[in-house]
Amino acid sequence: MRIRVVSSREEIFTLNPNERLVHLAFRPSNKDIFGLVETCPKIEVIQLPKSYMATVSKSIEMFLQMQRVQLIEGDVWGHRKDINEYYAIPSSVIEKIKEVKNEGKAAEEIEKKIARESKLNPGMVAYIMNKEASF
Repeated sequence: MRIRVVSSREEIFTLNPNERLVHLAFRPSNKDIFGLVETCPKIEVIQLPKSYMATVSKSIEMFLQMQRVQLIEGDVWGHRKDINEYYAIPSSVIEKIKEVKNEGKAAEEIEKKIARESKLNPGMVAYIMNKEASF
């Protein structure tokens, strides 16, 4: 599973229309979010750093809900955009999620445990769990 890291507004319009997971490494305006959803009609998740989440307007949150796009707080720790435009979620994390899920633990417990171990946000862990369930 890969997250497309976008570091500037100009980059939004060059994205592959099939992108599903996007991390915005800049403070997006309403126009940027609309442009992103228009450029990538299959988008499922937009991830923003914690400091930028507080600046997202209620109207954009409602727009994303209507488009069935999740807005998740989180970071891509240790990622260097100059080396690779994608942040790959390690397969070991996905395997660990499956392993803990098979132990019969509650979803919230799994989210906390994996988030603590992998530095992923609990919201992203929940998304991965739901996505993996559909395979």
